[in-house]
Amino acid sequence: MAETETLILRGMLCGHSDRVTAITVPINGQARIVSSSHDKSVIVWNLDPLALSANGLVGEGESDSAVLGKPFRCLTGHRNFVKDVVLSSSSMVALSCSSDTDLRLWDLSTGYTAKRFIGHHEDVLALALSFDSCQIVSASKDCSIKLWNSLGDCVNTIRNAHTKGVSCVRYSPDVIDKVFVSGSWDGTVKVWNFQCEVRHNLTGHNGAVNAVAVSPEGSICASGGMDCVALLWNLTDGECIYSLDADDIIHSLCFSPTRYWLCAATRYSVKIWDIESKSIVQDLKHDQPPSKKQTLYCTSLNWSVDGNTLFTGYSDGTIRVWGVTGVTDGNSNQ
Repeated sequence: MAETETLILRGMLCGHSDRVTAITVPINGQARIVSSSHDKSVIVWNLDPLALSANGLVGEGESDSAVLGKPFRCLTGHRNFVKDVVLSSSSMVALSCSSDTDLRLWDLSTGYTAKRFIGHHEDVLALALSFDSCQIVSASKDCSIKLWNSLGDCVNTIRNAHTKGVSCVRYSPDVIDKVFVSGSWDGTVKVWNFQCEVRHNLTGHNGAVNAVAVSPEGSICASGGMDCVALLWNLTDGECIYSLDADDIIHSLCFSPTRYWLCAATRYSVKIWDIESKSIVQDLKHDQPPSKKQTLYCTSLNWSVDGNTLFTGYSDGTIRVWGVTGVTDGNSNQ
């Protein structure tokens, strides 16, 4: 008999009152995540490692946030939707951005704002932190991209980075070939070096780009958005490798840190592809609450650093937690 891997629902984390816009995880494996939301808050969650590694399947109606973890701190101060959040490499501070045009640096030991980054003229839609936590890049609805140092000083501004709002930005983890990637409502994806020069202008989408992700080794970028297609790009030469049909609008993308998987948050499910075979590993669907008039859809997602837990944020403010488990295939001959 052969054993294949699948994801099962461990439970839910309930604390936000509006859509979860981003989930960030510590790179040191600490049992904690940080999430941002349209409810104007950032929540630091302490997780229960034993509950996360449990083998039992939890039904949607049985999910209990206290089983998996609970809010440790609720960070408030933004005056409008919080659009993105990242953790420093030390996991001692978090950085968030908001539709109020600000970035905020949070001291997680106190829960207070340590620094405000002021300079954008419209909504700040996304941000990213370099691998060494020394450089910050932010993307705005005002079509600009700004680079900041850790003290909150703006060191460079790309005023017309795209022709429409810059919706997403991510750093490559490659410490030698340092680049960052941006996606825009104008349908393009751009690869930039740290001198803010365009290395590649990636065209191929037929609609606004909502999300970009960079593979763990830094060689591949994935992008997706309103055209319901995920495109994979070679960051070295800027060529499109292939496309994956998501069958719905893509809101967020992430690569598994330990498997050749690409995950997409869409309106009706979370799609997980094997990027070698281009096949669907799993299509994670959620129960639609009968009392809700609006469609419940996945808005954000991220993996734990060990690749065994997938955190998915939803439009109702919940975070569903999925665990990877082995399933024996009784039809296989060994």
